[in-house]
Amino acid sequence: MGGTDQTRGGKTRMPKIAYDTKNDVRALAGERVRPEDERFMRLAIEQARLGDQKPGAGEVGCVIVRDGEVLGAAYNEAELRCDPTAHAEIVALRKLGEKLREVAFNGCTIYCTLQPCTMCTAACIWAKIGRIVYGATRNDVHSMYFDARHFNTADLVADAFREDLEIVAGVLAGECAQFYYKPGEDPPTEEQTNK
Repeated sequence: MGGTDQTRGGKTRMPKIAYDTKNDVRALAGERVRPEDERFMRLAIEQARLGDQKPGAGEVGCVIVRDGEVLGAAYNEAELRCDPTAHAEIVALRKLGEKLREVAFNGCTIYCTLQPCTMCTAACIWAKIGRIVYGATRNDVHSMYFDARHFNTADLVADAFREDLEIVAGVLAGECAQFYYKPGEDPPTEEQTNK
């Protein structure tokens, strides 16, 4: 996946890739980190904190922003709702769709405390999100938080032919990672839902 030449309509294209060497995460090149990214990531961290404190909710936080305005915010509600799709990003996208009465969120940036999973990345693609900015990467946290096949957010976007979708990884990664088990830790078996 990703990182290879791809053909579309007879034209070969290669997505522009930049490497975040600190976190070893590929991210599609673009304007990269913007001055407002840390401010909005802190709001996503606050959502993670709220989710961490609410019984049945989860510690992944997310906000959706357009033109400097927070349009939606959420935390993981999968166990709370008994809905495996109720990840923070999905909950925020659903709330935004209901609020705006539309399904395309052009010009929006989604800020997530944890690298989006395959499902959430695909939802961002379908929702026409313009930027995905996330904090903790799969190298910062235990593998239980990710798909077993290790799909990378940047690879999924590149394979979806979304040249207009920018990905920025590792914004406030240390602060975001505080909510999750670290690589090498031994979380309780009952908490390892992806295993």
